[in-house]
Amino acid sequence: MIQWYTRWNRRASKWLWWVVIAGLLASLPLAYERIMTESSSNKIEFVFDYRDLLDIAEFRPNPSEFVDEQLDAMKRAGIESMAVYESTLNELRLAQRVDLYSSRDAALITGQPAAAGENFTYVLFKDQESQQRLQPMVERAFQTQGITVRPWSYEDRQGLVVEASLEEASLKVMDPDPFALEHLQNKGFRIVARLSNRSLPFSAEDMDRKLSLFKEAGAKSIIFEGESVPGYTGKEDSPELEQMAELLDKYDMALAAIELQKAPQKGFNYLAKESRYNVFRLHSLSEAEADRLGGNLTEQEQEERIQVIADRFVLAAKDRNIKMIFLNARPSKNLERASYTDPLEQIRETLRGEEGALKRIVKAGYTLGPAHSFTIYNSSWQGLLKPVAVIGSVAVIALTLAHFFPWLLLISFILGAVMAGGLYILSPNMLFKMLALGVGVCAPTLGMILAIQSIRKRRAGKLTGAKMGFAINLFIRTSLISMIGVVFIVALLNNIIYSLVIDQYRGVSLLHLAPILIIGIYLLFFSEGLKPGEIVNRAKSLLSSTVTVLWVVIAGALVAMIMYYLSRTGNEGKASAFEKLFRALLENNLGVRPRIKEFLFAHPVFILGAYLAVKYRPSALYIFILGIIGQLSIVDTFAHLHTPVYISSIRVGYGLLLGIIVGILFIVVWELLARSWRRWVLPSRE
Repeated sequence: MIQWYTRWNRRASKWLWWVVIAGLLASLPLAYERIMTESSSNKIEFVFDYRDLLDIAEFRPNPSEFVDEQLDAMKRAGIESMAVYESTLNELRLAQRVDLYSSRDAALITGQPAAAGENFTYVLFKDQESQQRLQPMVERAFQTQGITVRPWSYEDRQGLVVEASLEEASLKVMDPDPFALEHLQNKGFRIVARLSNRSLPFSAEDMDRKLSLFKEAGAKSIIFEGESVPGYTGKEDSPELEQMAELLDKYDMALAAIELQKAPQKGFNYLAKESRYNVFRLHSLSEAEADRLGGNLTEQEQEERIQVIADRFVLAAKDRNIKMIFLNARPSKNLERASYTDPLEQIRETLRGEEGALKRIVKAGYTLGPAHSFTIYNSSWQGLLKPVAVIGSVAVIALTLAHFFPWLLLISFILGAVMAGGLYILSPNMLFKMLALGVGVCAPTLGMILAIQSIRKRRAGKLTGAKMGFAINLFIRTSLISMIGVVFIVALLNNIIYSLVIDQYRGVSLLHLAPILIIGIYLLFFSEGLKPGEIVNRAKSLLSSTVTVLWVVIAGALVAMIMYYLSRTGNEGKASAFEKLFRALLENNLGVRPRIKEFLFAHPVFILGAYLAVKYRPSALYIFILGIIGQLSIVDTFAHLHTPVYISSIRVGYGLLLGIIVGILFIVVWELLARSWRRWVLPSRE
């Protein structure tokens, strides 16, 4: 039995590579359908928060005139859409539709004392038209929530008494302001609806009416406000959420998924799924970020900040599948100027001109228009091809493991295939994420292992030939093996939920750290063909070595480097001002920015290390293995599943090409230094 297993285990290595090739061939159509899905939506919509405009207008001597002027200026700048909220009494006051008074204020203007202990809200409509159109809306909103509303008048103006404090009454949401909807439509703006979960208890009838009003105003999309979506009551499968989902389907409203939130809006994923992912991604310029565009800045500082925001909008559209950019602003007290200021002009400046966001986005191949969801390409034959991609991924993991424990090759593949089959039935999405992480770790690791073996064979054979050519050829071959992991990740995670970041590639830190540790262990214990006893003896020798202060310092430096390396991964990494400037320079001149750590460090170190290892001494392999960082970066680039595949491909392509060029420069510089050392330094020592 053991002899039979040993014989088939030796043969397995060759045919498992054929399994990998079959998996790659099955993955290509899956990757192609993801590319087709990504290219089905290329419209970018800029939206301004209408409520913010009303807030700013309150500090102007003529608010209505100011709003009209700013709307016209925004239209000229290229902002075509306005986000309109469910209205509140306070918003109606800002829009000068009503006046609001507390019980004390009402007593002062009427000259009649308020009832003892009364703390109500008094509403006066500006004119008869406002009363006719808004009074039914106000009465319905408060009576639905069990708050008594009764008529009130002062002189020749009609109004209402709302039996709730002014502070509480101002928070209650109502139907959208019909005057605002009409005014914005007349100005030529598209309407984007903003809905909250503040109307409690949830009423399907009220929501139906609100969506109907927005739809009549031309709204095609919704941005949810707050931590939860309308209808969310604490459970994902509540009847209220089901009713909300049915209403969204009835009015065919697309949903905006807001990026970079601390936590997803509760209930959003349920509505997204029930709407068949009629969803697009939204990037927001917050009020605080907009504040930094204004203030007491020099002209140059202001231009630089405006350009940074313009670059950010372009990157959002190109690199992150963002389809809607939501603009916010607020008034700021400026003591230097003794006035209230706002960043509205600076925001418009980020969009205008040759270096503004709008022209650059159009130049990148996008059009300006209403944001819409992707057309999802999901052919029936995906169900046949994905199992093949799954088996191919298992084969890559088994082949990597076999370089440490050769006898495990066949059994690890069989067990992996059986476990994958069971998990495919129970939870295919979990299986795909686990395999994507596994193949993402193993593919670049396998590529580096084979590269180390090639270097050792080259040295053992004492072959002649171009050492630089060998190093570059080895770099290209290793990168192609790393790309095996890329193909499988793209194929396994080609579901729309990953492009929309409803779900994500998990284990980024593990992807960046595990292969470095694995390759280090392989180089120390497994790369020289040592027998098990010899491996144990080497490990004992290392563990029993005398620890000096130097070793402690080196270990501390390595830990610090690893912590810094991990801190730079993902979206939370911080960059210096110089690096940001360099990034912008690359982006603006190349169109797509290659990763600096790839082409200025990891790829050149790979090429230099391979060159030194084959020409001079094998200890250069300890420099060479740092090249694993570049191979991991290749995989990680495609693990950003919200980035279009073609953008990631260009980024990696630039990194490889520039990495080869810089690697050649590294070798040339090394040889010049080495020759100078031999010519000038060594003779002087003799």
